[in-house]
Amino acid sequence: MAGYVSFAQFYDGLMQNAEYEKLCNYILTLMKRHNHDMGITLDLACGTGRLTQQLALNGVDVYGIDASAEMLSEALQKSAEQGLNILYLKQKMQDIDLYGTINTCVCTFDSINHLTKTEDVQKTFDRVSLFMDKDGIFMFDVNTVYKHRKILSNNTFVYENEKVFCVWQNTLTENDIVSIELDFFEEDGGVYFRSSESFCERAYSDEAIRELLNNSGFETEAIYGSLTFEKPKETEERVIYVARMKNPKNKKF
Repeated sequence: MAGYVSFAQFYDGLMQNAEYEKLCNYILTLMKRHNHDMGITLDLACGTGRLTQQLALNGVDVYGIDASAEMLSEALQKSAEQGLNILYLKQKMQDIDLYGTINTCVCTFDSINHLTKTEDVQKTFDRVSLFMDKDGIFMFDVNTVYKHRKILSNNTFVYENEKVFCVWQNTLTENDIVSIELDFFEEDGGVYFRSSESFCERAYSDEAIRELLNNSGFETEAIYGSLTFEKPKETEERVIYVARMKNPKNKKF
């Protein structure tokens, strides 16, 4: 996966429809529905930290991890602007190494899909499991196979705001992997400067995800449609998993 060097500076502008506050409220409600006190919470693959900050503003003891230094730089700046003292760590998902245990882990905006090898997803689940307290909750979302085959597929999308013009080109390959090419055009003094970013995302079947979670000692407690508490539809583009730590293995604490 790319380091999001160019993408980081445009990410929030292109994610204007992300509705971080709505997502935060959904997570808080979800945890109540599952009778779970969030406690110490990890925002895994936190990006520019917008969700991390919303959780902190709602009283959650949260910190963030991301593999991109550029994304974390944006996160630190935004946290400082809000007067929030949030810890951010630069680590890959499959190699996280924490200072202590966590009660909750959230991982949103299809970050798991960026892991295109099954073994890397398993490593990530194993590492979350390693630091997760018994009965802790791991909540994450993933883009579905349907979205990769029918929506992203081999399509091209165009996004534009006051800061940048972006062309998003997809190529669907084997194993439901979508190769994504982003071209950014930024205007400065009547001249357009181009920068590019490329990465891949892979969609995994429900059966595969459940098996990987089980291998790491998690029990799949619920699967919801995007930002709902309903069973996912066949045409669901993003689904949410709620997994509870039931069988801790090889704990280092």
